[in-house]
Amino acid sequence: MDAVLKQLGKIPGALMVLPLFAGALVNTFYPQALEIGSFTTALFKEGAAVLIALFFVSVGSQISIKSALPSLEKGVILTVSKFAIAVALGLFVAFVMPNGTLWGLLPLAIIAAMSNSNGSLYVALTSQYGSKTDKGAISVLSVNDGPFLTMVALGAAGLAEFPLTALFAAVFPMILGFILGNTSSLTREFLAPGEKLIIPFVAFALGAGIDFRVLVTSGAIGILLGLVTVAVSGGVCVLLVYVWHRVRRHPRPTRNVISGAAESAVAGNAIATPAAIASIDSTYLAIQNEATAQIAAAVVVTAFVTPFLVSWLAAKQKTIGISVEAENLYHDDREQFEEIHSLDQSLNSEDVFEGKKTQVGSRAESPVFD
Repeated sequence: MDAVLKQLGKIPGALMVLPLFAGALVNTFYPQALEIGSFTTALFKEGAAVLIALFFVSVGSQISIKSALPSLEKGVILTVSKFAIAVALGLFVAFVMPNGTLWGLLPLAIIAAMSNSNGSLYVALTSQYGSKTDKGAISVLSVNDGPFLTMVALGAAGLAEFPLTALFAAVFPMILGFILGNTSSLTREFLAPGEKLIIPFVAFALGAGIDFRVLVTSGAIGILLGLVTVAVSGGVCVLLVYVWHRVRRHPRPTRNVISGAAESAVAGNAIATPAAIASIDSTYLAIQNEATAQIAAAVVVTAFVTPFLVSWLAAKQKTIGISVEAENLYHDDREQFEEIHSLDQSLNSEDVFEGKKTQVGSRAESPVFD
């Protein structure tokens, strides 16, 4: 069994993807197995919300006060970028394309899918591949959770109040973890294992809400929406996180952009957005089902494509001397970082973050701070 698990662990994002896939398979072909009741149903079918909350507490406990500001900055950049791209593409289709659709792809589906990111997958991927500031950005990214931003983009914001209580409820577990972790080192150590321990259980519960048959019923256009979301939304987020690093004059080894790629997936709760919109504005009732099907297909596609993108980008960063360890040290202890990465660092410097000699990346003639 251990040999099999080691082989499966080589799959990008395996800790999240494999349980997610398993949950979706069971839900598609034998959903009754997850509905037998008691603790089985509570854990594997209905436990996603509780597990994610515990996950956020664990993640929050590992964020230091020193890295809180960069986390907030990343979160704002990713949220604004993702929303702006979704609105731009959605309104372009609505007002420029014939009949207000693109090969049947609805503006409502575009905006709802592209503006709503998969927070649990984001945290899972950044826990495996990202830095502390990547994980901490989820506190801001929770703003795009649900239909609110879609309502704003469609001009329906006046029909609903800004859900301050709901947003606070979404980020409070992470805030609690942050307070506990920064006031007690023992608590931080106690909660640390939760970052990885909870991931497969969260993934299976989320997969238990996915039916592979939606890919057939919604057609290829929903799959296209998912691929466009990963490529366009993810690409822009990666670019703007890199620009943020340059504007803030962060040293070359710390310019980690994993968060941008991890933000490219569509959240499962985006599937409910068309219904929420239609309940407020009845003019959307006619396209509610079609938009829901398109978003559902995008959710499934991005759930499997995004981890591969993040894994590839993480490997690519290492080849050019960028590491999450460097970013973590830079924000936690800048003096130690500057001592390690002096301006005259040579091409064959020892990678002290990994504890072994490796090539850390940048060309000898290029300074670390530029």
